[in-house]
Amino acid sequence: MSQKNNLVKKLEAVNEYEREPIPKGKLKSWKSFVGTYAGEHTAGTEFVLGPLFVAHGASAVDIVTGLLIGNILAVLSWAFFTGKAATKTRLTLYYQLEKIAGSRFTMIYNLVNAVAFCFLAGSMITVAATAVGIPFDMAMPALNDTLPTSLGFVLTVFGVGAITTVIAMFGFNQVVKFANIAAPWMIMIFIAAAVTVLPRLGINSIGDFWPVAKETIWSGVPLEGNTKFTFWHVMFFAWFCNMAMHIGMADMSILRYAKKWTAGFATSTGVFLGHYVAWIASGILYSLFLLESDNSLTFAPGPIAYEAVGIAGAICVIIAGWTTANPTLYRAGLAIQSINPKWKTWKVTLFVGMITTIAACFPALMMKLLDFVALYGLVLMPLGAVVFIDIFLLPKMGLRSNYAEINKSSFNPAVGITWLVTLVFCVGLNFYGDIEIFFLGLPGWFVAVVVYLISSKLVQKNSKSAVTPAPESSSQKTVSIS
Repeated sequence: MSQKNNLVKKLEAVNEYEREPIPKGKLKSWKSFVGTYAGEHTAGTEFVLGPLFVAHGASAVDIVTGLLIGNILAVLSWAFFTGKAATKTRLTLYYQLEKIAGSRFTMIYNLVNAVAFCFLAGSMITVAATAVGIPFDMAMPALNDTLPTSLGFVLTVFGVGAITTVIAMFGFNQVVKFANIAAPWMIMIFIAAAVTVLPRLGINSIGDFWPVAKETIWSGVPLEGNTKFTFWHVMFFAWFCNMAMHIGMADMSILRYAKKWTAGFATSTGVFLGHYVAWIASGILYSLFLLESDNSLTFAPGPIAYEAVGIAGAICVIIAGWTTANPTLYRAGLAIQSINPKWKTWKVTLFVGMITTIAACFPALMMKLLDFVALYGLVLMPLGAVVFIDIFLLPKMGLRSNYAEINKSSFNPAVGITWLVTLVFCVGLNFYGDIEIFFLGLPGWFVAVVVYLISSKLVQKNSKSAVTPAPESSSQKTVSIS
């Protein structure tokens, strides 16, 4: 009983500053973010996304060039959009959006956001479970599976989900510590696994690599039932696979701890090690699996890594799943907690972890990860544009930022109009213009900007609070040292 009380006291003592700026004494150096982003983005998703590029027939040239350009654009988006907004306000996305959009709208947004994060974390728990189940000869999911494959699979998922949830419950500091410990080792395993299997693909020298890469690994021919991916698919996916985090502003919750906005460039460790090296490495492992299994439809990252480098590969899949699921659950907990500030974050995270674990029992989350990541980023992207424009551009136009807070309103119509019009525009391009979901984020962001500027002008036209630009808030003046 005393141990239980001590645990509860420790959890109650966790303060994540959900509705106030981060105090100056709690700010962290760029080193904390190097580890956090390296751990999060060299993670479970990489064991899924890398192989899916192989399955969709991306060519070797498309992979090398598309990932390079796309990841550079992603890093710039994190630094110049999310980093600048986060260090100016020192607030979570959810509280900042409440000031702008009002509590009624933010409640809806936070629920959508939390569900999306739960599904993403759930897919990573599924990834880790495929490795945990290896010693128990667990039936592994196939590319076309949507429902749980066995009782053993469900039990394994619940075990992995429990550990992931406990780590996230202890807050940002524990997430950082876990990532810093795991990230260097995982990166080494990704690289070692890919190098180890090269001879089995017929690559025995540096000169052999490129011909085999073009003909065998990324042949440019999609597997049966999969669409063909081009350079543009690869580049836009590398840029926008984390659209919700950077131009969607979700990582304000992480980068608000940064001393300077330039900590956003620390994401380069994650995307270039994870979304470049690790995607290439996992693609190599999957191409070997296809070659040696006669194009089997079984799609389980755990066994694929285990077949390549043994137990170290299986352990890497487990840890990689955790390092993505942990910060994702942390974000989901903050999103739900912001609906009712009286709720304890750790209790909310426990609830969110349970929902996430149940979702993880369905392999479809993992099999459709490319489409899901693109979709949830697209849904959350318009609000990122709203936050950025509200912070940096509205005051320059003679309009007031934080409209809902100033007018004591529970709903800012300009935000609702922006979200609706942007999503309708994107859906229209997808259905009637036959433009794939991977390409909708860029035009959608500009539509959101234009619509929010126009609708804010109209909404604030007759408001006395919109006569002059809002002065910088005292909290921003005192804690922002960027």
